[in-house]
Amino acid sequence: MLKKDCFYLGKIVSKYSFKGEVLIKLDTDEPEEYENLESVFISLGNNLVPFFIKKSSLHKSTLLRVRFEELINESDADRVMGSEIYLPLTLLPKLTGTKFYFHEIIGFTLLDSVHGDIGIVESVNDTTSQALFEVKKDGKELLIPINDQIITKVDRELKTIHVTTPEGLVDLYMNN
Repeated sequence: MLKKDCFYLGKIVSKYSFKGEVLIKLDTDEPEEYENLESVFISLGNNLVPFFIKKSSLHKSTLLRVRFEELINESDADRVMGSEIYLPLTLLPKLTGTKFYFHEIIGFTLLDSVHGDIGIVESVNDTTSQALFEVKKDGKELLIPINDQIITKVDRELKTIHVTTPEGLVDLYMNN
């Protein structure tokens, strides 16, 4: 399994018991969706290694307490500490309406209600406090905020995202 075929689910953040149990900090708005997994991929070195889950339960809000079949003691748990957890993209719940996963909208065209085609989504920058579409148009890069007030429609068939950008934002990029 390759990382490009998977999505990031979380990270192993601490040991829970001397029997090799670990706590995974889930990177999701709906942790309960992942409470009864049979297996996950753990990133070890440059590989994704499948690990099978014996038992798991939610621990506090976004922590998943997991007992893996392969980890039977503290030193086994130490080997995977800090490792990232992945699942195949096929396990992502389908989103509808104006909701989308960042990876699925790469290559979509952004259509603004005033300016029309304002470019192709090259990537999403989610390292800032506000996630941004990184859009290329005529050799220029535009950074458009991703939020519910701006996005009016997502058309997966036509690969377009309809937006109403704040007044002056597109002009700021296109007139420079």
